[in-house]
Parts: sequence; structure tokens; C-alpha cells
Amino acid sequence: MSDRATTLLKGRREKLERALGRPLAVPEPARGADLSESEREHLRNAATDLYLNELAWENITDEEQVEGEPLAELAFPGFLAFIQGLLLEQVMPDSLAPANPRPEIVEDVVRFLAERVVALQDGLGGSGDGDAEEEARDLAVTDRLIDLVLFRLHGVDPADAEGFRDAARAS
Repeated sequence: MSDRATTLLKGRREKLERALGRPLAVPEPARGADLSESEREHLRNAATDLYLNELAWENITDEEQVEGEPLAELAFPGFLAFIQGLLLEQVMPDSLAPANPRPEIVEDVVRFLAERVVALQDGLGGSGDGDAEEEARDLAVTDRLIDLVLFRLHGVDPADAEGFRDAARAS
């Protein structure tokens, strides 16, 4: 991961801790069966594909906006459900499989999103062939998506971090 992406995530976590007034909870990975590298790669690729597909769909439809801003909560329903599934700690009593939380995969995914934000920031100032307005929208929605994934990863209720979004915008 690049230094800028690492700094972005570190800063975002520090702002979240300040907004909450407490340290972030660090989730424990599932005990027992470790994932092989190919299983881990498969899950990372699944998350990446969901992100890219839902972003492309949002760019085609341009549906999920409030006051001209993309609304990540609505633009990425499958992606966010996948993230939630990776963090599932309890299952219904009649479930055939036990809960198997994989926060390490979610951490990999949030690193991917941070790298994507850095790449989009770099692309905005360039003279590339891409649509600057679309890239700016992609940047805004991906930046917000990082927050939503961090909320889920660290078990934060967005209502508890009320001032976080305003603080993140100011920086």
C-alpha cells in the first residue's frame, strides 16, 4: 500500500476515534480455520468486483444522489452487504454453518479503497482522457465508502459518529 493510502486510513481512523471519544474496537478474526491465500484472494476479488460493478452501474444510471452528491449508502448495496457478511459474528440458531468473521479481508478491502481514492485524486489533476466530472463523483463516493466500511469494520453506529462526516469534509 502506498504511503498516501496508509496516511489516509490512519487519519480517517484518528478522526473517527476523536468523533467517538474512544479508541476503535479491533475485531478478532475467526478462530480455527485459516484461509488459504487463494481463498483470501477470491474474497478480495469478489469485493473488488462488486465495488467496480456497482460504481459502473451508478455512473450509467446516476440515480443515487442527494443534492447533486452521490450517496454511497444507496449506490453500493451489494458491496456493503458483502462487507457485512464478512464481519458476521452471529447466525440464526438453525443455520447450517457457524459465523465465520473475516475482518482481515475487510481490512484488505479498505486498503484497496484507499488506494483507489489516491489514484482518483492523482487522475483529477491530469490531462487524461477520462471525464473529470465522473472521476470527481467516483472520488467522492469512494471516499464516503471508506467511512462506511470503517464503521462496519470497527462496529461503529454512524449515529454515534455524528460529527465525523463534517470533520472529514473539512479536511
